[in-house]
Amino acid sequence: MHPSQPTAGRLLPATSLSFGMTLIMAIACGVAVANIYYNQPMLVIMEAAFPGQESIIGLVPTATQLGYALGLLFLVPLGDRIERKRLILTQFAALSVSLIGVALAPDAWSIVAASIVLGVTASVTQQILPFAAELSEPSRRGATIGTVMSGLLCGILLGRVLAGAIGERYGWRAMFWVGLAMAVVMWTILALLLPRSQPKAHTSYATLIKSLFGFWRDLPELRRATITQACVFASFSALWTTLALYLDAEYHLSAQVAGLFGLVGAAGVLFAPIAGKVSDQRGPHVVIKFACFVMVVSWLVLGMWGMIAGLVVGIVALDFGAQSAQVSNQHIIQALRPEARNRLNAILMGGMFLGGAAGSACASLAWKTLGWSGVSALGIALAAIALTVQARRRT
Repeated sequence: MHPSQPTAGRLLPATSLSFGMTLIMAIACGVAVANIYYNQPMLVIMEAAFPGQESIIGLVPTATQLGYALGLLFLVPLGDRIERKRLILTQFAALSVSLIGVALAPDAWSIVAASIVLGVTASVTQQILPFAAELSEPSRRGATIGTVMSGLLCGILLGRVLAGAIGERYGWRAMFWVGLAMAVVMWTILALLLPRSQPKAHTSYATLIKSLFGFWRDLPELRRATITQACVFASFSALWTTLALYLDAEYHLSAQVAGLFGLVGAAGVLFAPIAGKVSDQRGPHVVIKFACFVMVVSWLVLGMWGMIAGLVVGIVALDFGAQSAQVSNQHIIQALRPEARNRLNAILMGGMFLGGAAGSACASLAWKTLGWSGVSALGIALAAIALTVQARRRT
């Protein structure tokens, strides 16, 4: 057998991670994570489908992100203990079942409950990312993470485009059936091509979860990266949770148009691999500080430039900042404890999506009470907190 071919129970050598395999892992991340964002451009459509329950439907984005955070904290650590291919395939199968649950949900509270489960199972994305980092050469780890993150970020942004288009023409339930079809196709591809791994830890599940607290206590770089990323993603989520509502109220634009703004944000995805390369060469902290500053400026543009052109410029800048910060924070934590990459990733991404859920909830409240100016002020404050956390780092 050729030395670069995967064998059962053995981890691929670092040099064997081809571009093709990296691309497959990137696409898998995008397909999985897109499921937790389908609801955002379709909120107006979903609210219209359940008259009198609009406030409950408004909880769906927060419920989905909260479920994702729970999956990150309680499922992702298993990647250090269980063979990763088997775990990834199991979670993709569970994701398929949860999509059926959302598509068939009979009332608003059922959608909220099913959305939590959907979020939990979609955390399979964060089983794939540390696997790619482990298979990569250390000198190219930042670039590999950047490529896989590009797939994940494309899923976040382009999923909104697809949901807006399908939801507008065929109804919101149709989008989740389409998501089911994509999940099944991706499961098949991964079953055929994904290499096997060698688990790094042999401790009990309870010990794995308990170790999360020890890592948080002992690794200041992990704490800083997690707090920064939580604020960054809260700021990012504030925009995308309320954008469809703002476009409908201010410009009378449809869910399809709101989804198309995902294409605008996707322009920033091009910078994710570049951010990874700069992190390899100049260090990730430089990239993170610049990214947070860009996000502050982007919210000033979004809040003060009251035209569609201002939205376009602000969204591109905001997504560039959010993506660059995430790639660089991943670079930091993946180098801290190689034997515990899944658990460190669980802490970072769990904190990130708890921040995202809080950002979505606060943005919904700000929208109802203060309108777009309140949402903009919230976004600025969150990005400024992230910048302050990074600025206080001792060099």
